[in-house]
Amino acid sequence: MRTELVLVLVAYLLGSLPTALLLVRLMTGEDVRRKGSGNIGGTNALRAAGWKAGVAVTVIDVAKGALAVWLMRAYNPESGWVAAAMLAAVVGHCYPVWLKFRGGKGVAAGFGAFLVIAPLSALAALGVWFVVLVISRWVAMASMVASAVFPLALKLIDTPDMVTLISVSAAAVLIIFRHSSNIRKMLAGEEVKIGDDSWR
Repeated sequence: MRTELVLVLVAYLLGSLPTALLLVRLMTGEDVRRKGSGNIGGTNALRAAGWKAGVAVTVIDVAKGALAVWLMRAYNPESGWVAAAMLAAVVGHCYPVWLKFRGGKGVAAGFGAFLVIAPLSALAALGVWFVVLVISRWVAMASMVASAVFPLALKLIDTPDMVTLISVSAAAVLIIFRHSSNIRKMLAGEEVKIGDDSWR
């Protein structure tokens, strides 16, 4: 059990790596938190430093979520420990110790973790993300809907055990909760859409 607890801590630390902050600072010398939405995720990295930064941040954030779960699964595939590693990675991204627990929204790290747990369900949720993004042009809306869809897809496609289903549902709720400010802006008509002049 001691090793499993260490791997849960490793999952949190992997998730908490502030990829956008580090890459944008490396590429531009600027603080991504002072640009665009102020978020430390791939979308704001794109707004702050261009598509290369946005893609790099997103890929690394997906990878760190996937690695966190893969490490636990390789050592102990018991669903409770895998679920703990997944939640730790998402919580780490949302509340990183390095940034006084003020982090991102957990979308990319969550997707990476989900991808290891249930690849087909994660890809189904990604498809929903693209459809909602094309229709609404709101990245936040696409992320919230895809997060909500993943537990449903998991239930329908993979028939998971209850621990896994509850844990991914909890992660989805956390990701949606982290979009609270976006929800308020949408309701107020202030959320910026991709393609708008004010998006960057």
